[in-house]
Amino acid sequence: MTMQVGKGVSATGRVALDAPIFDPVAFRLNDEQTAIIARAREIGQTVFAGRAAAHDRDATFPTENYRDLHRVGLLGIAIPKKHGGLGVDYQTYALAAAEIGRYCGATALTWNMHVCSTLWSGPLADDLDMDAAIRAEHERRRAIHYKRIVEDGAIYSQPFSEGGAAAAGGVAFGTEAKPVDGGWVVNGKKIFASLAGHADYYGVLCTEVEEGEQASRRNTLYLAIPAQSKGVSVVGDWDPLGMRGTVSRTLLFKDVFVSEDAALMPRGIYYQAALRWPHMFLTLSPTYMGLAQAAYDFTVRYLRGEVPGMPPIKRRMYPTKQIAVAQMQIKLEQIKAIWFQAVTEAQANPSKEQVLRAYAAQYSVMEGANELATLGIRTCGGQAMLKSLPLERVYRDSRCGALMLPWTAELCLDRIGREALYEAGESDD
Repeated sequence: MTMQVGKGVSATGRVALDAPIFDPVAFRLNDEQTAIIARAREIGQTVFAGRAAAHDRDATFPTENYRDLHRVGLLGIAIPKKHGGLGVDYQTYALAAAEIGRYCGATALTWNMHVCSTLWSGPLADDLDMDAAIRAEHERRRAIHYKRIVEDGAIYSQPFSEGGAAAAGGVAFGTEAKPVDGGWVVNGKKIFASLAGHADYYGVLCTEVEEGEQASRRNTLYLAIPAQSKGVSVVGDWDPLGMRGTVSRTLLFKDVFVSEDAALMPRGIYYQAALRWPHMFLTLSPTYMGLAQAAYDFTVRYLRGEVPGMPPIKRRMYPTKQIAVAQMQIKLEQIKAIWFQAVTEAQANPSKEQVLRAYAAQYSVMEGANELATLGIRTCGGQAMLKSLPLERVYRDSRCGALMLPWTAELCLDRIGREALYEAGESDD
């Protein structure tokens, strides 16, 4: 099912739509991209924005938003067209996700976890090396997962973090999968597992370990574990500073049997992807690109006296406010430029310069979104801190981005500095 979106008005004709973050003409987007991104912007502005405050206040998962994403076809945005999805590329997904993040950060961030199960197993995997037999088997298996999403609205998640160095790529994942007849038995845990208790399948990164073998990153598996499987449990509370609607509780796996058809990638392919398709780890950033735009949007509307539900009092005539908005505009355009370039370059086997630019884009968005929200609060004044207005939520949500593995702000700085100064294999010995 599709949603037809006009220029400047919603499908119902009752709501004036915001301008896109990335103008289709200026950024050379084709008509199909423009329509899909507009679909995301419309549902974000007209539906998700009105629910965001309640999910943030109560730390509840936006289940109804996922029903709406399925209704308008966005649950399968990265699923190939031959399997019933929209078949978008990396860039188009990133731009659409930024529009969702503009109106509800928690929905955009959790939607990313879902979409990655199809993006990684779909167009990304298609770029990687597999022999004909393995590729055919992968095609058969991913069709099973895609059908669940397209036809039934199944929600997939992507629990990643474990509290150690595995999520940053330093060591093998501690969650282990032991091969048995017909599949694997999985044991371990994932922390900060977005959609915990609300996804239908958990796309778990784990290490395949044969009896007597040492765990190795080369043996990473990507398995879709049914949420109702025996031995799967969700524990702990969820009451964080921001991104409260993600409901990222802890997942435990105790002797969970997983069938062979649960594999979202064949053996060895995730390890190959992590080495050859590093932009796969940039997909958290669209949410924060949207939040950066949201901070700017609110500030301009507030100073113009155009915030819904508030008196139409203008504050734009003060030079200090004008200078602050100018600073925000400059910062926003800097973020947009480097981020758009990075998501446009995403591909297998990027150059060293492209990888460094991806790190720089990640850092710029994750830190810049919160800098914009901070400046927005200072510029708008005390009322901007009220929870009845979205800027306070944007501030808290945007603060969380720089902390998220595998590319935290600290790790981005570390990798940029090291990789800029050293070529592969170089040392000071």
